[in-house]
Amino acid sequence: MRLDELRVLACTVLRRAGLAGHHAEAVAETIVAGERDGCASHGAYRLLVAANTIRKGIVTSNPKLQIEEPGPALVRVRGDYGFAQLAFARGRPRLVDKARRFGIAAMALNDVVHFAALWPEVEALAEDGLVSLAVTPSHAWVAPAGGTRPVFGTNPIAFGWPRPGRDPFVFDFATSAVARGEIELHRRAGKAVPDDWGYDAEGKATTDAEAVLNGAMRTFGGHKGSALAAMVELLAGPLIGDLTSRQSLIADAERGGSPIGGELLIAIDPAAFLGGSVAEHLAQAEAMFESIERQGARLPSARRYAARAHSLEHGVLIPSALHAEITKILETE
Repeated sequence: MRLDELRVLACTVLRRAGLAGHHAEAVAETIVAGERDGCASHGAYRLLVAANTIRKGIVTSNPKLQIEEPGPALVRVRGDYGFAQLAFARGRPRLVDKARRFGIAAMALNDVVHFAALWPEVEALAEDGLVSLAVTPSHAWVAPAGGTRPVFGTNPIAFGWPRPGRDPFVFDFATSAVARGEIELHRRAGKAVPDDWGYDAEGKATTDAEAVLNGAMRTFGGHKGSALAAMVELLAGPLIGDLTSRQSLIADAERGGSPIGGELLIAIDPAAFLGGSVAEHLAQAEAMFESIERQGARLPSARRYAARAHSLEHGVLIPSALHAEITKILETE
């Protein structure tokens, strides 16, 4: 499919599932971005996830967003339980403005629903010339290091760094050993997962994808990933007055929808620290990137940008079975 065809399909499906037009468009852009950049677990497949969450009554179709300013360099967007993409799109201009005025600014997205990656958001801020960081909890699916019962969400951390004349340096990773969507794709394909991805409901290591989904995932890097997961819980939960991953799962009330809660974004303007020497110091960053690539190592996001270049020219391949599931929404909703 060409990307514009996928965008039309995504918007049509989301509207048919119940989202208002502007809401559907914001969500569709993230789905198209995932597929465009070769991230199948966050691409067209997420239309099924979003439609299921809408069907379960977890998402507000046409949310009434409220934008507040708790402090001079702070923005809060109360999302009225719409998807986070709409809240980010509405709050982004004010966050960018405050970061440029004060050098650093933070934005809390409260009462939103999450189902996607965070890298489109930090990449957008990096394209605005800002260094950016984003974190969010999810549902309690992940056990702490040394335990086998869920406490944390997949709790991603995303970072963006502007590169003049180049695509931004961006990374986005779950603090779990793997994204939950990746385990779901294994389940759908009937494939085993590595035995270090998670536990079954009895706390035993397993290669059964469905057993992990019904049990507990693991953090990456043992206690290090566990500590980062706890940090995300605190920054995007209690700090901004929103839910932890355990509270999100309770709020779901066994409906099986996407996580409910908050997100924290921090944006920093390099020029505020560096003034007239900003170009000189950004050049030092470029020297570091070059030293990484010169020895054959890959920069985070390089693979996505390569996939993007191919997709923009040739389109994307959607598995026929997945396409059939997606189009079925148009017949049933």
